[in-house]
Amino acid sequence: MAVPPHDWVGPALRRGNTVPGRSCIHRTGNPVRWLERERDAGAHLIGVELAEGATRLADLPIAGRRTVVVLGHERTGIPESVLDVLDDVVEIPMVGRGASLNVAVSGSLVAYKLAGLV
Repeated sequence: MAVPPHDWVGPALRRGNTVPGRSCIHRTGNPVRWLERERDAGAHLIGVELAEGATRLADLPIAGRRTVVVLGHERTGIPESVLDVLDDVVEIPMVGRGASLNVAVSGSLVAYKLAGLV
């Protein structure tokens, strides 16, 4: 998991980590530069966000190469500066009153689809 350099990240990871043993955490420094380096190294960058022109989750193809999935804040989403460097954006259609799913649920759904398990 790659995480940005915000003060709240460390405590949140300690509080939310229920996996025994050490987690694989990459501290990105500047998230935009980190994503640009990943893209330059051949990764496909996909954001999970409600956005104009986004691909529906059901239409997302299986990952054919190394893929980085970018998840935004549950309330504010992915910052515009990050959206600008992504190759694609995928949305998870929802019915009802909610505008977003829990970030862990969203990430799991997209990873499952990218792995070809749907």
